[in-house]
Amino acid sequence: MTKLWQKDYSMNELVERYEGAQNSILDARLVRHDVWGSLAHAAMLHKIGMLDEQEHQALHEALCSILALDAEKQFHISLSDEDVHTSIENYLSAYAGAAGKKVHTARSRNDQVLVDLRLYGKEQLHQVSEKLFALCQALLTFSHKHQDTPLPGYTHMQRGMLSSVGSWSASFAESLLDDERLLASTYELNDQSPLGSAAGYGVPLPIDRQFVADKLGFARVQNNVIYAQNSRGKTEGAIVQVLTQIMLDLSKLAQDMLLYTTVEYGFLHIPQELCAGSSIMPQKRNLGVMELVRARAQTMLALQQQILGITTGLPSGFNMDYQETKRPFMEALDLVQEALEISELIVSHMDVDVEKAVAACTFELFAADRAYEMAHDGQLPFRDAYRIVGKEVTAQLDSKTPFPVESKEQLVERLHARNHLGGAGNLGIEQAQQRLEQAQTTWKQKAQAFQQAIQTLVGSDHVAIMEIK
Repeated sequence: MTKLWQKDYSMNELVERYEGAQNSILDARLVRHDVWGSLAHAAMLHKIGMLDEQEHQALHEALCSILALDAEKQFHISLSDEDVHTSIENYLSAYAGAAGKKVHTARSRNDQVLVDLRLYGKEQLHQVSEKLFALCQALLTFSHKHQDTPLPGYTHMQRGMLSSVGSWSASFAESLLDDERLLASTYELNDQSPLGSAAGYGVPLPIDRQFVADKLGFARVQNNVIYAQNSRGKTEGAIVQVLTQIMLDLSKLAQDMLLYTTVEYGFLHIPQELCAGSSIMPQKRNLGVMELVRARAQTMLALQQQILGITTGLPSGFNMDYQETKRPFMEALDLVQEALEISELIVSHMDVDVEKAVAACTFELFAADRAYEMAHDGQLPFRDAYRIVGKEVTAQLDSKTPFPVESKEQLVERLHARNHLGGAGNLGIEQAQQRLEQAQTTWKQKAQAFQQAIQTLVGSDHVAIMEIK
């Protein structure tokens, strides 16, 4: 196939393979995004008189035929093509004649790959948000069901104070809702059109960059043409940094689940069909998927560092180093979606062994409660009350005197006494639910606007245009 930069020589095969092998594979994911960008660019060239009506129509039909082929996994990018842009332009030249040779007017592969990744990022962030919302809902449902189920609260891996299963579950839901705010901010950063920046220095033609941005459903044009090129990797890195925050939350959730499902804790139960076995120990039920979630948080940190490391210290303008940010960007988006999906599955099937949870709420959990009672009822300074209770508890522990046991009803009464905002007796699940629903509505509106813009651009109801529910 003819390369877009082809002159009067052939490229060394080893160099060609080293530069293009991985890139041509990854670009298979960007076919429809490159087609959308080309549709908008061709419409703009027609608007400014660089393409006549017949040429524009020929390009539009040929580009839509690529969408149809891609939907059937029949559009292929070869190593000799180097990238999706070359593959599509060669197709257009073959099927639309002279018009296909005009489509590259006023653009570079540099701003083409930028717009492809922005569109891919928008599409994928909608997928991430959907899976994040599903996990949030599962956690809030679980929290509501078990808001009055007592559970020890741990510090330094030792029993500390009384808490509840509902409080534990809601803590992860609220953390993920904060992650949604970060996700929304990177969506906004990503939602700007770089097309028209060409190789980073614009073109001496009367192009209409706003027209193209509107056609593609972007919120704005990325104004400065040099910055458009310099933002390659920056935007992807910002997105992956937010995905890292999500994975950090999931790793903590995974670790708690792995502890709480052990015999030693026994607070949580996961159905056997969600667990793996052992090749030697017949009794084993291993929650392997959450071990992988925990491990893949480290993988996400590595992907984040890879992108940030590659882009650090590069000079202004395009450098081929940027190509190396594509794989970790795509891998990170895949990784977080898989982790969110599997976590939601586990949470949705998780159950509580209430008897074991109650039994674990032993009397030493209430040492601080006793000190607070003395400070409140006896008007003692808290530090004095703390020392008095400390001596009592220490003496009991040293003498191995059994602590009194409280019933579930007594424990629930203690939970309800923690009725300040966010306490176990006042979890604010309703507020978190409202926050979740508001976020879902906002993302749905964004998705609908994006889909409508692309559907209008493509102009056909018979081609699947994007991966957004």
